[in-house]
Amino acid sequence: MQQPVQAIRPDREVMTRQQLPYFIGISAATVGARGLSMHIVVIPPAARALPHRHIGYETAIYVLEGRVLTRWGERLEHEVISGAGEFLFVPPGVPHEAINLSATEPARAVVARNDPAEQDRVEPYVPAGDAAS
Repeated sequence: MQQPVQAIRPDREVMTRQQLPYFIGISAATVGARGLSMHIVVIPPAARALPHRHIGYETAIYVLEGRVLTRWGERLEHEVISGAGEFLFVPPGVPHEAINLSATEPARAVVARNDPAEQDRVEPYVPAGDAAS
């Protein structure tokens, strides 16, 4: 039997393992999705995600408003800035963190992944050289 078409209106904030608030949209839990998830992320003014990586899935981000600095790499040594109307792609396993560049306005983005339960496979990351000896 085919699954029904379902409309979702995200109505509550959920704190993620990255320590950013999400508004959950499409996922295995909400609609029984088997191969994707799609949410809204809000990065509060001057806030940042904890460094992390996604194990085994790709992430696509579309920035709705604000400017976000994404640091990535083994030492988070690379940087890219994404603004409203731009897409960002994060391959599986790449260490990264997102930082809202505004001290006064939140940044908002649509986040899509090819995993319906992606929060189960978010892994905290300690950049190379930052680990306690």
